[in-house]
Amino acid sequence: MRRALVLSGAALLLVLTACGHPSAPTYDGDKTLTVAAPDLVAIKKHSDIPDCPRVDGGPVSGGMPSVTVPCLGGGRAVALAGLRGPMIVNFWASWCGPCREEMPALAAYAKSQSAVQVVGVDFLDPQPAAALELATRSKVAYPLVADPKGVLDRASPLPHVGTMPMTVFLDETGAIVHVEAAEYTRPADVAAAARKYLGVGG
Repeated sequence: MRRALVLSGAALLLVLTACGHPSAPTYDGDKTLTVAAPDLVAIKKHSDIPDCPRVDGGPVSGGMPSVTVPCLGGGRAVALAGLRGPMIVNFWASWCGPCREEMPALAAYAKSQSAVQVVGVDFLDPQPAAALELATRSKVAYPLVADPKGVLDRASPLPHVGTMPMTVFLDETGAIVHVEAAEYTRPADVAAAARKYLGVGG
């Protein structure tokens, strides 16, 4: 079962305000996440979250934006335009209730098969430690990157990231074949979407 979700800008602001919305994390010159880095590294070290992937490819037509984002919890930065599928790129945040409900299903799906890679994007999240703790509780074992400033919002060819969770499906060439703002509540739902949009993975 999937539930489509809509979160207006005003609702997003309300959620962020309710969560305390501390100062946004900052990047140094090479795009490494610097806020509470030792704490983040320690949390990640005691989880199943792997290092971020090494990306060697260049931009492709209709692929992910030419944006480099840091690996959540430390590690190599990821040039998103070089990602190749079959892949699911999932946008989420620790303050997003539906994201918290979806994450265990996505984590279980990722562990159940190897045909489709999964990468998570912790988006517009002022609490990276809370994000890593959520991912650890959800038994996530796929790479996570961070975009606390929201630079990927409307970064062509991505749409406005106004509804989360948002899932992007990449084919083997790296082209975006589908974008869906919906919550997957069961691993079977993720598998069905992977079969539908990528032709594999379930």
